Amino acid sequence: MNSVADILLDWYAREGRDLPWRRTRDPYRIWLSEVILQQTRVAQGMEYYLRFTERFPDVASLAAAPEDEVLKLWQGLGYYSRARNLHAAARQVVDRFGGRFPAALEEVRSLRGVGDYTAAAICSAAYDAPCAVVDGNVYRVLARLFDLDTPIDSTAGKRAFAELAQSQLDAAHPGRYNQAIMDFGAIQCTPSSPRCETCPLAGRCLAFAAGTVAARPVKQGKTKVRDRWFHYLHISSGDRTLLRRREGRDIWQGLYEFPLIETEGPAELPELVCLPQFRELLGDAPWRLVRSLPLPKHQLSHQTLHATVHRIETPSLTPAAAAMAVPTGSLGDYAVPRLIDRYLIKYQM
Repeated sequence: MNSVADILLDWYAREGRDLPWRRTRDPYRIWLSEVILQQTRVAQGMEYYLRFTERFPDVASLAAAPEDEVLKLWQGLGYYSRARNLHAAARQVVDRFGGRFPAALEEVRSLRGVGDYTAAAICSAAYDAPCAVVDGNVYRVLARLFDLDTPIDSTAGKRAFAELAQSQLDAAHPGRYNQAIMDFGAIQCTPSSPRCETCPLAGRCLAFAAGTVAARPVKQGKTKVRDRWFHYLHISSGDRTLLRRREGRDIWQGLYEFPLIETEGPAELPELVCLPQFRELLGDAPWRLVRSLPLPKHQLSHQTLHATVHRIETPSLTPAAAAMAVPTGSLGDYAVPRLIDRYLIKYQM
């Protein structure tokens, strides 16, 4: 009787997706694809992968680029810490490994932003290292195949699934096997409406036999989503517009945005006018409100953003405001959050 690995590899030969990063053994390009595809659908990630490989054909060219350029190229993908880590790791490869992407699992794992899954994916695909990957698709396939109710987001669950995944690995074809089980989860054993009736593993699937497919995998619980209220001041004076770079460890670190006032709850412009942040930018100069525009609710993984843009024109700027003024015609050159990008595309004249 064929093993699970044999069945998956046979299925992959017939049903697997033809993707450009699967046609190469270049660890840099495999790594790039893995970083882009974290939290990103393949259809969306493909465009970014092709864009990055055209602009940065090797790790040295990526390492040499300014961070702002990397973030601008990444714009729209979200989870911008991935882009910053990607850039930092490229510089580590140049500084620590002479520009040659490392081959040892632990050396790959030591790069900024590279976890167990990404290191295993790179080393198995590029170097045939016998390392099993465990991503959301793999969790789902294994949890259903063995009808496991251990929470996948618990310490014990992560350890158990990592060991189980390793035990199922085809050590002779680790890279191909890893791609097979991930594609199987993405195409066949999907989160909802899995194709159980045509599944080549249906006869071995314990969850299918027990009627628990929909209940697998199990998670401990969802992270609470919090609401935030953002009030952007889109201030223009002549041919200049205020733009600032986000600092600190909050969302969108390193991206650019209009001056922001965040409140604990909903607020109207008259309430904002009284705040010191507003007066610091406009002082006693006359100003005119062009419009106040509530933006569509913006959902992040654990945050819901309620944003409003107040479009303001003024003949003069305070010193604090002047320090962050840029030519209005250059706004498109800056990496901005998707929320701001959509506003600029739709409403910027």
